[in-house]
Amino acid sequence: MKIDFSKEIIFKTARSGGKGGQNVNKVESMVEGYFGINDSLLLNDEQKEILFQKLINRINAEGFLLVKSQVHRSQLENKKEVIKKINALISTALKKEKKRVSTKPTKASKEKRIESKKKLSETKQSRKKVTGKDY
Repeated sequence: MKIDFSKEIIFKTARSGGKGGQNVNKVESMVEGYFGINDSLLLNDEQKEILFQKLINRINAEGFLLVKSQVHRSQLENKKEVIKKINALISTALKKEKKRVSTKPTKASKEKRIESKKKLSETKQSRKKVTGKDY
């Protein structure tokens, strides 16, 4: 399922603190992207609930998923980066996790465990103090 959420993202710009020399002081190259999960037309209610559960640390009080980028010198590149990050976050959060199939321990692993227990027991036995009765 490959959905592009770029049409539902609200962009804000600010001055970046990254590389760029004097350019940094003049140009608003940092981009913040706000994706309104509740207002999204591309997601159903079940998907919205999953996103709220899995991305709770990245969602603000108003219900917006907030992502920002200031790695590039140009605003356009940072905008593309924000779109890419939001698409990746949502797609990984909505990916269904495979259930773990429990398996029984193999015969070799059981024997190995018992052998290590015996070895540890012998080590502990050899640490005991020797008394006159033991001879």
